[in-house]
Amino acid sequence: MTDRSIRTLDATEIRSANTLFRATLHEPPAADDVWQRSQRTYQAGRTLGAFENDTLIGTARSIDTTLTVPGGAVPMAAVTGVGVRADRTRRGVLTDLMATQLTDCAERGVPVAGLHASEAVIYGRYGYGIATHHRSRRVTRHRAEVRSSAPTDGEVELYDLDTALTLLPDVYARVAHSRSGMLDRTEHFWPMWEGHFRKASGLMRLAVHHGSDGPDGYAAYRAVTDNVVDDVAVMHIEDMAAATPAAYADLWRALLRVDLITRVESLWQPLDVPLEALLTDHRAVATTGVEDDLWLRLVDVPAALNARTYGGGDDAVVLEVSDPVLKSNSGRYRLSASGCSPTSEPAQLALGVDTLGMLYLGGWRVADLVAVGRIEITDASTADDVLGAAHRLLVTDSSPWCGTFF
Repeated sequence: MTDRSIRTLDATEIRSANTLFRATLHEPPAADDVWQRSQRTYQAGRTLGAFENDTLIGTARSIDTTLTVPGGAVPMAAVTGVGVRADRTRRGVLTDLMATQLTDCAERGVPVAGLHASEAVIYGRYGYGIATHHRSRRVTRHRAEVRSSAPTDGEVELYDLDTALTLLPDVYARVAHSRSGMLDRTEHFWPMWEGHFRKASGLMRLAVHHGSDGPDGYAAYRAVTDNVVDDVAVMHIEDMAAATPAAYADLWRALLRVDLITRVESLWQPLDVPLEALLTDHRAVATTGVEDDLWLRLVDVPAALNARTYGGGDDAVVLEVSDPVLKSNSGRYRLSASGCSPTSEPAQLALGVDTLGMLYLGGWRVADLVAVGRIEITDASTADDVLGAAHRLLVTDSSPWCGTFF
């Protein structure tokens, strides 16, 4: 009989956990120079190990951060580095890791956990739901020009990677709360950002917009010439955010002026950024993909719901939440413009905690999730009124978006 245990790893065990995780991605152990950077992504006391007879067979870790929500912000555990050794999968190891990690978040008073899912069918059973999406677009450069009527305010300067690493944390901090779903990037996030651009092909540049009130937008891109016809390049914009419409427009003016670029791949951006409308020829832009972005898990339902604001005026709705992992979350909650509170009133909408995570930032319409059976209306005679109230409470003016990979 095996003896399985889950515990927090100490500093001497972190590299073994990293090696195990890389193996689950079919990658070899990190070379010493790579590990010097990678170890800075590990926050002390936040890495779990699953052991079988004292042998490490699985791991999961998190980074403490803050999630921007409608009208405010909430502490969040950014979950990453989750993996189980290939010969020990489908034996409940991941379930034990997830339950231990979520219990720890609850005990530490962290109301929300979030992750980016490598496989879409895994994390729903642990209470995570897709809260944000991102869109990738392809821009044909010779057809793309920013409209003359678009706002402008300031100038754009270019920096190399080494300079970007010193500048960008402060620039990002100025825009980090400009959209629901965005995260504070603590010191543990930046080595991941650096690692991506260190190993990616192409010349990396950071474009920073300096507006009248200081830096208020940026775009990090690579110009790649490999396998490109006529020795000209493709620009891959892989991290971009702007706090104002003028910063967004000015960044695109600058990016489209870079010579010897045949096309621009604008990757992983919010669903509703108005790039097509910004240009004189909207057909210069084509959507190349829409994918799930940040998955959220409400660890403490009332605390998480009370961290954001709501519309709806006098509207109120009673939710029946089911949480099979953190059972203390299961129950009825009255949601109104003044917030959330437990109640004994009859439920009007019944849903799982994973679906509540989908709704949390306003990225889904309540009626759409009812239509596909993720939410149950408990009294059909009041369906229209209940759906209307829930929509007005939860709807947001812009699409939520994370924009930070971890």
